[in-house]
Amino acid sequence: MSKSQEVEAFGWACRDPSGVLSPFKFSRRTIGDQDVRLKVLYSGICRGDIMMSKDYRGREIVGVVTEVGKKVQKFKVGDKGGVGCFVGSCRKCESCANNLESHCPDQMSIGTPPYIDGMIIHGGFSDHIVTDEHFVFRWPDNLPLDSNASLLSAGITMYSPLKYFGLDKPGMHIGMVGLGGHGHLAVKIVKVFEGKVTVISTSLKRMRKLLKVLVLTHFWSVVQIALDTLDGIIDTVPAVHPLQPLIDLLKTHGKLVMRGGPLEPLNLPVCSLILGRKIVAGTDLGGLKETQEMLDFAAKHNITTDVEVIPIDYVNTAMERLEKGDVRYRFVLDVANTLKTT
Repeated sequence: MSKSQEVEAFGWACRDPSGVLSPFKFSRRTIGDQDVRLKVLYSGICRGDIMMSKDYRGREIVGVVTEVGKKVQKFKVGDKGGVGCFVGSCRKCESCANNLESHCPDQMSIGTPPYIDGMIIHGGFSDHIVTDEHFVFRWPDNLPLDSNASLLSAGITMYSPLKYFGLDKPGMHIGMVGLGGHGHLAVKIVKVFEGKVTVISTSLKRMRKLLKVLVLTHFWSVVQIALDTLDGIIDTVPAVHPLQPLIDLLKTHGKLVMRGGPLEPLNLPVCSLILGRKIVAGTDLGGLKETQEMLDFAAKHNITTDVEVIPIDYVNTAMERLEKGDVRYRFVLDVANTLKTT
């Protein structure tokens, strides 16, 4: 693509291993026939952004449509839309056919790999973004933009396993390990499903603090929960921790669903699984159809993310705080009102 076919863009980015972001000028592609250009209003910050070493951060993007390609059918100028992590897939494989684009072997996410036109799609810490309309979500009118950008990551990664593993039935008792950006949304979603939630923690101090800011069905330490009482557990802890105490809390046929992704291997007590026909499974982002379903679900039931809205020049401090767990529960950048292009 020639320079004449590119559109100037501006944002904050990191260009070296330091992780420090600063103002950055770059280019977006002109829109193709099926592309949508969004003016970025807000962009959430997630742990995936900490892990990105280059200038591709911002994978929870909400904004307003400012330009559409001539074959675009879903959007018109002025519509609100959202863009998550994934901006491309083959749309031919079994995963794509089953609305699981996030599992496509050729899926393209923000930052990696280069898009089909050879350009890398930079993230949402910028003034605008261009992507195929297929990967842009319709934003419900009654769903606030600022407090819900993080639904595009944290929201779907909690909604999807609860639905897929059948943990969405009324009366079910669900354990939640970790009450961060993901966990607090799971609590809200399970309550809409008319289930019971027990947040599992070993920190009495943290338990008391969180009880003041989020109304929970239960908040117990792992040693206080009766064995064989939980239908399922969602585990969002990214550090190495023992699984045996969690598996022991599950009923027969109970499911422990892992989302945290520790980098070190975990010890799996297989005998405990065998004796109770229990399952340990993994989960990640849902597909596009399910993500849209989740957004509509959140709008219908007034589910919002608890966030701290910040100016973009606070982004480096926010990254440091996020790494320390010093946020309740997500950061969202107010891009449109605080990004200065000069």
